[in-house]
Amino acid sequence: MIQRADELAEFVAMYWSEGKQPLSAQVKKGLAAAFTKFDEYALAKYNRATPVKLRDVLFLSHAKPVDAAQAELWKKLVDGTLDSPDTWEVALSGGADKREAWERLLRENKLGGLALLRNLRNMAEAKVDESLVVQGLGRMKTERVLPFRFIAAARYAPQWESELEKVMLRSLEGNAKLRGKTVLLVDVSGSMDAPLSSRSEMRRNDAAYGLAVLLREIAEKVSIYSFSDNLVRVANRSGFALRDALNASQPHSGTYLGKAIGEIDEKYDRLIVLTDEQSHDAVPNPKALGYMINVASYQNGVGYGRWTHIDGWSESVIEYIRAAEPVLE
Repeated sequence: MIQRADELAEFVAMYWSEGKQPLSAQVKKGLAAAFTKFDEYALAKYNRATPVKLRDVLFLSHAKPVDAAQAELWKKLVDGTLDSPDTWEVALSGGADKREAWERLLRENKLGGLALLRNLRNMAEAKVDESLVVQGLGRMKTERVLPFRFIAAARYAPQWESELEKVMLRSLEGNAKLRGKTVLLVDVSGSMDAPLSSRSEMRRNDAAYGLAVLLREIAEKVSIYSFSDNLVRVANRSGFALRDALNASQPHSGTYLGKAIGEIDEKYDRLIVLTDEQSHDAVPNPKALGYMINVASYQNGVGYGRWTHIDGWSESVIEYIRAAEPVLE
């Protein structure tokens, strides 16, 4: 489960969310094994002043270093003497010329995938050499980077949309197919144009369009619809072309989800609704398996009965669907 160094401390914080208690023996073993995966860069990058610190996890788990070099590294963590990581935050906070800092980090391949996507607009404003940006996108590692990240990046840096689409589609290669016929029903009502949160520039429809792009690629057979005031069938396109088709399919107005579900006139094995879970009308049961994926943060939603509700939009959504439903022959 632990993929980044900060998740060591986050795991313990979640474990203690309802009160401090001793860690179970298996949790200690898991954390100790995970601790050995991280080098000095990773530990220094995520060694933050959070309620649970990395050194706390080290002590709690009784992790044992694999060699003398790791033992020395952990001593530096405990003593607070880790070398500062060469991240973009450190590089820019030191007062360096922004263009020079970005270009050096790109040449030295020092930017992770998310950092690169989130800072494309900043690089454009700093007039970074475009060839370096294109090279950076070409060699970008795409593990755990979902399509909505590329969609959001393309809004603020449209000059690199072609390169972004290539990387996005590469990130979707090799996924096992969802068996049978899938119908995607994507909310394009006015509320979907709202930001995901007060601190985010990303919008709800970024998440919905991104999930639609992902699901379209991994569904064995798929039909795609949008809904607002009406149900509209959308061209079965891939990549950014699907985003554009969904966004332009109809005016972003009301939210008649119940009406849309009732008007879907085809057989399917699963119906997946991508929405912020608002509706002006009652929502009926699906005709087969039904998933209501909420990209907003409302406490109460719509569509109960035979619906499976999923809050969030990580790659785990797909794994959950695969694990939760019976095998389709």
